Order: sequence, then C-alpha cells, then structure tokens
Amino acid sequence: MGRGGPTGGPPTGATGDAGKSAPLVSVVIPNLNGRAILGECLTSLRGQTYPHFEVIVVDNGSSDGSVEWVRERFPEVRVIALPTNQGFAGGCNAGIRAARGTLIATLNNDARAEPAWLAEMVRVIEQPGVGMVASKMLRASNPALIDSAGICVDRLGIAWDRCAGHPADEADVEVDVFGPCGGAALYRRALFEDVGLFDEDFFCYLEDVDLAWRALTAGWRCRYAPRARVYHDHSATAVENSPFKRYHLGRNKIWMIAKNYPSPAVWWLLPAIATYDLAGALTIAAAELARGAPIGSALAGLRGRLDGLRGLPRAVRKRRAFQAARRLSSAGAFRYLEGLAWPWQVARRFSLPDDRSGGTGS
Repeated sequence: MGRGGPTGGPPTGATGDAGKSAPLVSVVIPNLNGRAILGECLTSLRGQTYPHFEVIVVDNGSSDGSVEWVRERFPEVRVIALPTNQGFAGGCNAGIRAARGTLIATLNNDARAEPAWLAEMVRVIEQPGVGMVASKMLRASNPALIDSAGICVDRLGIAWDRCAGHPADEADVEVDVFGPCGGAALYRRALFEDVGLFDEDFFCYLEDVDLAWRALTAGWRCRYAPRARVYHDHSATAVENSPFKRYHLGRNKIWMIAKNYPSPAVWWLLPAIATYDLAGALTIAAAELARGAPIGSALAGLRGRLDGLRGLPRAVRKRRAFQAARRLSSAGAFRYLEGLAWPWQVARRFSLPDDRSGGTGS
C-alpha cells in the first residue's frame, strides 16, 4: 500500500508542504430536517483552528425550515437545497460535486467537532499514499465512550465501528485502518476522481464501507487520527434499530460484498457468509416478533436482503468495472479483513451502553 499514492504521489496542492498554501478543505454536511441539531454542528466549525475551509450544507428536501434557518443564522455556509431526499450518499455526492477544495470532509449534522478536528485530519492526510482519514468519534450522550475509531470489516463481510463502546482514553494511537466512518471523515478529491463517489444506490448505511473498500483495492491508505475528535449524537436522523435502518443494512450488505469481496476467497467463504447472514436476519426477526413488533417491521431486514438479491446483477456489473483497474492484489485486499468471531463476540462489536448499533455509516 505504501507506494506514494495510487497516482504516483499526493495530488498537487494537497500536500501542505512548506512554501505551499494550506489546502482548501470543503466540509460537506448532508441534512434532513435537522434544524434542531444543526446549530451545534455549524457553531463548532466556526471554532476550527484550521483557517482554510468552506462549509456546504446539502439539504435533502427538509420540511422543517432548515434551509432558511441556515441561510439566516450561518450566512458563511453554502446551502444546496435538493428537492427530494437523496440519502447520505446522494447528499454527500451533491456537496462533493459543488466543492472547491482539494480535500473533502464529510460530517454528520448530529456531530460537533473539537477546534483541532480539521487541522489534525489535514496533518494526517499529508502522509504518503493516505487518501482517507478517520476521526475519533465520541458519544455525545456519554463522551467517556468511543462511538467510532474508524471502521472494520471481517471475513464474513460484517462491518462495524472500531472500538465502539470502549473507554475514550483508548484508541489513542495513530494507525492504518480499513476506512473512516463517513460521519466524520476526510478524503482527497483525487481519491473520488480515481474510484468514484459514494454509491447512490445504497442511499444510506454502508456506503462509507463500500467507498473505503474500493479505495483500498485501488491502493489508497486510510489513517486513523485520534486527536481529530468529534462528539456524535448516534442516529439522530435515522432512529437506531428502526425497520428503515435494518432494511438498508440488509440490502446494502449484499451489494457491498458482491461489489468488493476479493476473489477467489469470496467463493470459498460464500456459503458461510450466506448462512451466517441469514441466521442473523432470522434471529433479529424472531426477536422483533417476540416483543410484539408488526410483522412488516420485524421482517424489514429480510426484505432488504431480498431486494439486495434482486439488485445483484447491477452490483456485479459495478464490480467488473472497478476490479479491472485495481492496484492491490486480491490477497492484499483480503489481509485487510478481520478474522472470524463467534456469534456472541460479533454481538459485542455493536454493543453500546445506551443502544445497539446495527453497523457503520449512521
């Protein structure tokens, strides 16, 4: 991976070397009816120590007056008002296309950044071959706990927030990780030009994992920056463990694996991946039914998986398009996947004191 970047070196204007001006960072914030929470997010950006950045709020068709409120209270912010909800993926992509920066930060509207957040991420992304930076995200409801320290994916294709629920004083070492949680991340524009933007078919959830997987396959590194800290109100827009979230996680996981899982390993492990995933979906559905949830709600994850299977041909076509240009061998990509775990160990990856996380990208 450490090859000086997939294009032979960091893009011009994004190195921050002595004698060069600091790179412009475009901070993209997708929003849906977030007027009540946007104030803290945008105020925290006003306090950044890094001087050279712009803020873009992409509104996904809000009905709560978010657009007018931001324009009145934060006139320095560029607002892109989409007529309909394009999800996290579509909202971020609209902002990325409009951005002027050589570096693109994505930030959830329910996140509050510490003053050094941008400065630390810019410092880290200047390292050779680094195209993505993961923040240290802490729980807004309990800052003594980590919400995410990057993302992990195991050999069954299960993705989770690294160190979720661990004490905040852990994960203080700067290391390479699989990818960043899109809720607080920094990317090189050159990475998007190389591997494409977020996959808008995903709409929301796992789109950040999919992007990170494509970028790793193309030879980009992701570095975790422990001093780039934000406080995240987990799933403030999309309710945790909702049928909506379970549906999209179930559907998008199938597409993510179909697009990215390295071969020939995918053929060896596909029976285990399918069996484990189906067992997990059935277990969740049974638990939801047992607590009296409506059948449509209980089966949301299974419906998502069925729709994922229906969309497999499109996902496979996308796989062929970018796998042909990969720079990292299948064996090299496979080494980024975590080892297998017992079911009760998998559950602990998502176990948080005040809720249960269904995966990353929230």
